[in-house]
Amino acid sequence: MILATDILRPTWGARLRRYFLTGLVIAAPLAITASVTWWFINFIDGLVKPLIPSSYLPDAYLPYPVPGFGLVIALVGLTLLGFLTANLVGRSLIGAGEAILDRMPVVRSLYKGVKQVFETIFSQSGTSFRKVGMVQFPQPGMWSIVFIAQGAAPDIAGRLPDGDEQVGVFLPCTPNPTTGFFFYLPRREIVELAISVEDGAKLIMSAGLIQPGEQGGKPKPELKPPVTPP
Repeated sequence: MILATDILRPTWGARLRRYFLTGLVIAAPLAITASVTWWFINFIDGLVKPLIPSSYLPDAYLPYPVPGFGLVIALVGLTLLGFLTANLVGRSLIGAGEAILDRMPVVRSLYKGVKQVFETIFSQSGTSFRKVGMVQFPQPGMWSIVFIAQGAAPDIAGRLPDGDEQVGVFLPCTPNPTTGFFFYLPRREIVELAISVEDGAKLIMSAGLIQPGEQGGKPKPELKPPVTPP
């Protein structure tokens, strides 16, 4: 006689497969994160350590190399540079250096372009790429996720059809959101979404598997309002 519990009980093969997938889900993100972090630390160390005299490196006094020393020096140096730039003397020195770079034909364009990109990305008051929207692409009726940038500059807007405000949007590709298409659209053709850029990036990188408001593929638990005593 076969009981119902014996039929529903998973086999050893199914259990081993489930255990393996569970371990893979836990170990793979940790391994990838550790590998990327280790690569980044070694990359910064390779750039900073050659600039420091060997007598100041802890590697010269220890039998083993110390990873991350260059990264710490880089963080301290960037913080001090920002502190010095905040006062009048630092701004004067930065202005003098930029004036020298402004006289170099090729370096001038490269420096100004890179500086503008970094100022736009790390600006706390800007609005670039802080909104997510949807547009009909690649054809009407098909909606794609985009990151909304700023409106068109006067020189560009003057060449576009009149009557509609043109807004720049970046349409990233799946699963690599660093590549994609940039184009201008009338604002009325953009549907803004009430989700963060981080949730939009997760939605694109996972090809829709991780929806906004989900953690690890599961909906976020809703916070219940506190119960006030009578």
